[in-house]
Amino acid sequence: VVLGKDGGVIKLMVWPFWLGLGGAIGSGQQAMPRIHVDDLSGILAHTVENEWVLGISNGEAPAQTTNGEFARALALSLTRPSVLPPVPSLVLQALLGVERAVLLLEGQRVIPRRTLQTGYRYLYPELQAALKSIVS
Repeated sequence: VVLGKDGGVIKLMVWPFWLGLGGAIGSGQQAMPRIHVDDLSGILAHTVENEWVLGISNGEAPAQTTNGEFARALALSLTRPSVLPPVPSLVLQALLGVERAVLLLEGQRVIPRRTLQTGYRYLYPELQAALKSIVS
């Protein structure tokens, strides 16, 4: 999930959270890989500018986040509550279809080992700082 001010997932999530209707999805325990758009472009520039950086560099923040943690952090950054129970899996499957809902319900744990090994220095390694830069 790429986080930025001008669109993407945040644009879809801000209004429900702003209205106090935001919360976790499914169990909320599934991993939610994410990166700030500035870090994604920074990783790309780092890879192109340093010819010794070879192979795949994951465009992912180093700090692991669950969907529930993301929901609480987004609510906090908007100074809104996140007290609603998680959206049930069946509701999500009905709205998005089973195949697309799986992406949100199962999550994926990604660790950017190679990106870190190449010496890239993240601007927003932590979720709260990334969200604060986007919603403020």
